Amino acid sequence: MTTATLSKPTKTLERLAQTYIPPVARTALVSVFLISGLTKLGQYAGTQGYMESVGVPGELLPLVIALEILAPLAIIIGWQTRIAAVLLAGFAGLSALMFHFDFSDQIQTIMFLKNISIAGGLGLLAAFGAGTFALDNRKG
Repeated sequence: MTTATLSKPTKTLERLAQTYIPPVARTALVSVFLISGLTKLGQYAGTQGYMESVGVPGELLPLVIALEILAPLAIIIGWQTRIAAVLLAGFAGLSALMFHFDFSDQIQTIMFLKNISIAGGLGLLAAFGAGTFALDNRKG
């Protein structure tokens, strides 16, 4: 086989990946926030108490819930993706520092690293945009 015969299938796979992976990846990346925000609605008092136990004012909970629901929905549909990604990346980083900074606890260390990893993925989304199947790509 020559290089020329390999390049067409490779280009086709690359085009398919660039078309279909971005919307799936956006959804996967932010699903944890969306589910967390919806769960907080049903466990409002408990979540508020937990926040207050670590020194975060419970009055911030409505803002947290709004961010955890609205920003992921924006990213999933690809609307204002870069802004939503920056907001969620900051939230993930702050949450890691405020709630998961006990490195003597292996679970908290893993949670810290999870948040930092998600913030990194959101940083890439902020830098490179939503990709395909996104409202951000509308003409006009």
